[in-house]
Amino acid sequence: MTAKHRPTDIRLHQQSRVLELVYTDGETHRLGCEFLRVHSPSAEVTGHGPGQEVLQVDKEDVNITGIEPVGHYGIKLVFSDGHDTGIYDWNYLYHLGAHQDQLWEKYLERLAAAGHQRKG
Repeated sequence: MTAKHRPTDIRLHQQSRVLELVYTDGETHRLGCEFLRVHSPSAEVTGHGPGQEVLQVDKEDVNITGIEPVGHYGIKLVFSDGHDTGIYDWNYLYHLGAHQDQLWEKYLERLAAAGHQRKG
């Protein structure tokens, strides 16, 4: 992990449901709570091996209700739907921010393939 990948500031905007990460070089990533929830690194979402991912649906209104530090390497996010088992390490959070558009498109494609449509 490089120092670049560890945010210097983390701000939760609950009203707009956005987690903002600010990095030393001034780079900022704004990640929606729904995006973070459906990309949780927990086994409940990722499964226990390749091909075992569990598509998360109906998470449009989810919010983050708590942020807990995990050592010096990441945070645990507590979501309003009760999900709290994913540990988001600094590299993973940076990856989500750097590839947000592509990851979101892929998620929407998976939803459509499953016959599910986002509300709103």
